[in-house]
Amino acid sequence: MTSVLNIVNRSDQATLTFEAGDIIIHEGEEGHEFYVIIEGEADVLHRGKILLSLNPGELFGEMALVDSKPRSAEVIARTRCKLAVVNENRFLFLVQHNPYFALMVMRVMADRLRMLGDRITSI
Repeated sequence: MTSVLNIVNRSDQATLTFEAGDIIIHEGEEGHEFYVIIEGEADVLHRGKILLSLNPGELFGEMALVDSKPRSAEVIARTRCKLAVVNENRFLFLVQHNPYFALMVMRVMADRLRMLGDRITSI
C-alpha cells in the first residue's frame, strides 16, 4: 500500500529537523504547508492538552490548506523529528493529479474527527 510519504517524497523534497520540545506549528498561525513525519514523534495539542501523538509516516497541518483558516492546534516534537515539508502549491497539485492522495488526506481527517468525537461522548 502506498503511503503519504511515498506520494509526497521526491528527490528535491524539502525537509526540516526539529529537536525534542521544539514547537513545529503554533496554534492560531497561518498555514501554508503540511508535514509528513519521516523520523521521530510529535504531539498535537489544543489549549495545552495532548489530542494525539504522531509517528513516522503520519501527516499533520493539512487542515489549514483545506480550509484556509489559522492552525487549530499546536504541534510539538516529542523526539528529534525529521519532516517532509509540502507547500500549498504542491498540495494542490497532488490533490488534483492523484485522487488516491486526496482520499488519504480525507481519511486522516475523518479518523481524527471520529477519534475526537469519541473522546467528547466519553466525557
